[in-house]
Amino acid sequence: MTDYKEKNRALVCGVVEDKAVFSHEVYGEKFYIFTLRVLRLSEICDYIRILASERLFGGEFDIGPGNTVSVDGQFRSYNNYGGEGNKLVLTVFAKDIYSASEADLVNPNQVFLDGFICKQPVYRVTPFGREIADMLIAVNRSYSKSDYIPIIAWGRNARFCRDLAVGAHIRVWGRIQSREYQKKISEDDIVTKVAYEVSIGKMELADE
Repeated sequence: MTDYKEKNRALVCGVVEDKAVFSHEVYGEKFYIFTLRVLRLSEICDYIRILASERLFGGEFDIGPGNTVSVDGQFRSYNNYGGEGNKLVLTVFAKDIYSASEADLVNPNQVFLDGFICKQPVYRVTPFGREIADMLIAVNRSYSKSDYIPIIAWGRNARFCRDLAVGAHIRVWGRIQSREYQKKISEDDIVTKVAYEVSIGKMELADE
């Protein structure tokens, strides 16, 4: 899946979890959003939101709940100004959706990003001695726009990230993961939210 001409590519395969709902319209083209349930090797599932044009629906297969599909696209971000939920909303923008094959199920969650570190990496060690580093990278796309993607690295990759500076040009390969967390709204109100990030499997400095 390495093609350095593509700075952002995501390939995910899973079971459609819910019915697609209308998201927005651009120049007469309607876009819909649905959730894809993607299985990890550990048997845990990631719940990844897919944003797709109406032009990808229909045809020889269904994109309804319970159907297994593959999505080829980009992992994108946009700011949520609605006042509810996360400020940074992350989805896979679908360029193509097709019926899943056996080959798709072998490695059902892949992402490649080529971008620049835009916040100082945060390195930490858990009480169990596991090394973790959190980063935010900016991935450029057309029309002078950028996607801001949270990244998490483990072990030796975390140690490597610890000394990287803001502005460093990196390439990462990994998977998109979802995780639930709780946020305290008030003394009596705690809500459960979902965070999305890319878990790094491999990375390199692009300028080396």
